[in-house]
Amino acid sequence: MLRILLLLVPILAIYFVIRWFQTSATEDIGKQLKKLAWIGAIVLLLLLAGTGKLNVLFAMLGVAIAFIIRLMPIILHYAPQLHRLWQFLGGSRPQSHEQKSARQSPRGSMTKAEALEVLGLKPNASKQDIIDAHRKLISKLHPDRGGSDYLAAQINLAKKTLMAG
Repeated sequence: MLRILLLLVPILAIYFVIRWFQTSATEDIGKQLKKLAWIGAIVLLLLLAGTGKLNVLFAMLGVAIAFIIRLMPIILHYAPQLHRLWQFLGGSRPQSHEQKSARQSPRGSMTKAEALEVLGLKPNASKQDIIDAHRKLISKLHPDRGGSDYLAAQINLAKKTLMAG
């Protein structure tokens, strides 16, 4: 008799869930599924804690954190591509060249103060100091060495701005 009840309860539950999906509005289904997922997670945590198996969850969490920390250099190397993927999947469109340049300083130029800040120099820096700072930064952040195109362009623009002024 107990086996029949254990078989009958899940079958009835599945039947009522299917009927509920067919008769409910889409927005209501999404809200209810989120609520059900939270309740399920809490019940699972309580069940693991009650049976003494919660240490398995903490062990998996520790392994996941160690794995992410170990992969962080690779993740950061591909950050621009990941950002574009995030924008694509999020539904927001990537900014056009005009929008990017409008967000920066006007006409795609850089002020002398911004250029000094980019190169890490003081206002009374000589041309040789500018060249040395540029060489040092571009050797670290050049795209051929795993750096970003954007940062290399900013460093070059900073040098150009300071050498012209």
